[in-house]
Amino acid sequence: MSYDRYVAICNPLRYSSVITNRFCVTSIIISWLMGNVFSFIVTITSSKLNFCGSNIIDHLLCDLVPLLELSCSDTFSVHLEIFVLAIPSVMVPTFIIVVSYIYIVVSVLRIPSSTGRQKAFSTCSSHLIVVSIFYWTMFSVYVFPKREQTWVSSKILSLLYTVFTPFINPIIYSLRNKDIKKAIKQTLHKHISRNKH
Repeated sequence: MSYDRYVAICNPLRYSSVITNRFCVTSIIISWLMGNVFSFIVTITSSKLNFCGSNIIDHLLCDLVPLLELSCSDTFSVHLEIFVLAIPSVMVPTFIIVVSYIYIVVSVLRIPSSTGRQKAFSTCSSHLIVVSIFYWTMFSVYVFPKREQTWVSSKILSLLYTVFTPFINPIIYSLRNKDIKKAIKQTLHKHISRNKH
């Protein structure tokens, strides 16, 4: 999405030749394959650990970090594997997003009219909000966990990126659609007028 916004704002005349159906399908396939292969690798490695104590995971979902806490084996290799796999699965997309938005901000600030700047920023705002929530919580839980972070706060942060972000994603993107805004206003108007009678 960030690359799509980058091309749309920074190279609008080349948009249709860069963001083609083939590019979109290839991006989806690569993302899907990477996610599944990385998950499979970590699952295989984790399945070789010994679990000799409690089998109750103190978490809202079967997350990897709480699962490793239950193991009585040495989990260093799994933690190292997670760290190595985080480079292509977390750091590379984060880098692409940050670089794309740096170019977008620089291009938008060059637009002479404030209306043009506002319109350009509004096309990116919904994606930026969703990405910020998702990555902020992911980095808080996995990349830079604080020592004083309790399991309760870890659970809440996990809820933010597993439930809240996918939940608000369609809402945020839909509210930018004029037809959906119009339908919401009509529904609210009908509901208010019905309550008055």
